[in-house]
Amino acid sequence: MNINVKESFIEKFGKYFGEETDLPIAFWYGNDLLQEEEIRPKNWMCIIGQLNRIRKGESLSFSADSVSCGGGKTYCGFSEFMPGLADFLSIGKERYLQNPEIAQKVINQFPVYNAPAKYISFKRWDQLLEEDEPEVIIFFAKPDVLSGLFTLSNYDQSELQSTIVPFSSGCGSIITFPYQESQKENPKAILGMFDVSARPYVPANTLSLAIPMKKMLDMIANMDESFLATDEWTKVKNRISR
Repeated sequence: MNINVKESFIEKFGKYFGEETDLPIAFWYGNDLLQEEEIRPKNWMCIIGQLNRIRKGESLSFSADSVSCGGGKTYCGFSEFMPGLADFLSIGKERYLQNPEIAQKVINQFPVYNAPAKYISFKRWDQLLEEDEPEVIIFFAKPDVLSGLFTLSNYDQSELQSTIVPFSSGCGSIITFPYQESQKENPKAILGMFDVSARPYVPANTLSLAIPMKKMLDMIANMDESFLATDEWTKVKNRISR
């Protein structure tokens, strides 16, 4: 991670979004463990809930053994989909899709991949070190902050769909889809955290915006010349700060 870029964003984000607004977190894949010991949950554990620890300043790595939720394990790239998922999503516990046939068609479109390393590691932006190589940046934010980030993500784009909202689990929207986008030449940002099952693990009135690092670098470079320097944005920023 370029430390000058890191510090520049902290300064600009505080200037345009308010010093009290939460900094994003980052993730990448690697074979180094950030904490002393692997996380080995004894019971079912939602990875979205664990991300609250990263938002508060902890740095954590997760392996296939750390993620006990079958869906979360898949969305992190550590396994295939669990058997019976189509029923679970439709006529089972969640009932998010009308029937198993629709659910299976949705599942077939999901961008499953194999994790390229043993661990997926998360850090808050201000904790990043020079040796870290973040692949995706994740904001958890309220609507006014999201409006600024969304508009900034589109600032240098001519395509109307440069930010997308795929139907997904919470971890799929901040890990799977943005990681897949990060491998593309012109990646899209992912608006997410609409998953009803994930909502209890994030604050009320909060959604996520996951941005591939290469897109994030362009956004940082564009901040000072964009709408963020206008009176219109200042009106919104003043409301964020209250």
